[in-house]
Amino acid sequence: MRALIISVDLGNPDYVAHAEEFAMLARGAGAEIVDTVKARRDRPDAKYFIGSGKVDEAVLLAKAHDADIVLFDHPLSPAQQRNLERAFNLRVVDRVALILDIFALRAKSHEGKLQVELAQLQHLTTRLTRMWSHLERQRGGIGMRGPGESQLEMDKRMIGAKVKVLRERLDKVERQRLTQRRARARGGALSVSLVGYTNAGKSTLFNALTRADAYAADQLFATLDTTTRRIWIEGAGSVVLSDTVGFIRDLPPTLIAAFRATLEETVHADLLLHVVDAASPQRDEQIHEVQKVLEEIGAGTIPVIMVYNKIDRVEMAPRVDRNAHGTIARVFVSAAERAGLDALRGAIAEAGQIAGNNASNIQTVQSE
Repeated sequence: MRALIISVDLGNPDYVAHAEEFAMLARGAGAEIVDTVKARRDRPDAKYFIGSGKVDEAVLLAKAHDADIVLFDHPLSPAQQRNLERAFNLRVVDRVALILDIFALRAKSHEGKLQVELAQLQHLTTRLTRMWSHLERQRGGIGMRGPGESQLEMDKRMIGAKVKVLRERLDKVERQRLTQRRARARGGALSVSLVGYTNAGKSTLFNALTRADAYAADQLFATLDTTTRRIWIEGAGSVVLSDTVGFIRDLPPTLIAAFRATLEETVHADLLLHVVDAASPQRDEQIHEVQKVLEEIGAGTIPVIMVYNKIDRVEMAPRVDRNAHGTIARVFVSAAERAGLDALRGAIAEAGQIAGNNASNIQTVQSE
């Protein structure tokens, strides 16, 4: 599908990284980018987000390139989306809808598909009023007589019923996941979750540690469904390792809510391995984004080891860094080259022993 991208610089210092990331999202959704219109604004325009002059320029470019769709690199209000679609006479997809589309494309498990569908319906609900407002204001007339229920109310009712069914199904899946988690806890296995920015190499590292074949690719959101494996690590014993969905800046709130069950693995882990792309120029910003989301989902107090991956791309050697207290804080590895993995296993074992000691101390205090 031939896509024209509209990229807006609102004065953020990370605009270039934001724009590159959006282009990766577009290609990940299967778009062929024919051109990019860049605009700079102090604040979004209420009608079009960009000014009317930029809209005219973009319309001419879309026609010249025979574009099939317009991709907008910021979230749009329902009114802005409607006005832009009228101007282009093309479908306009904003950042939120594009991410939802990629999630729908990549979700493989039953749970993942349910979560994506729920998020899409929640997003669609916010668009309905604008889509049908011109009909809702009419009273009677040709095509508006009948049972007395407007198209808007019918759509809202149908979507509301579908959302209720999806929530019930996801609640059932969450209860099953809780039962499995309790069984693992009774087995005394250390629970470790891989977290990190999308495309940091979590799935490649997961495969290297577990010898599994979870899908891994050099693209955003290659992994959407949590994959869990039990492995044996010397000094730690049985360890349950989970690979989770990657985070991204400005992740739509509907997705954070919809993927709550998947992220539960992160919230209830004993240890988080925060995987960082050591070769990324935006790694510090990406670390901040992940930490922000971890706080939002209630995982901000779980012990973390920073795992700097892809060191082969920046010609770094595997190593382990400790903090001022002597605790392992950072491990440098290359999952693709399988370098530094023994040091990482050792770090997991050490963290597991600390977690076990802390749990024993808590039980002792409670018994007293």
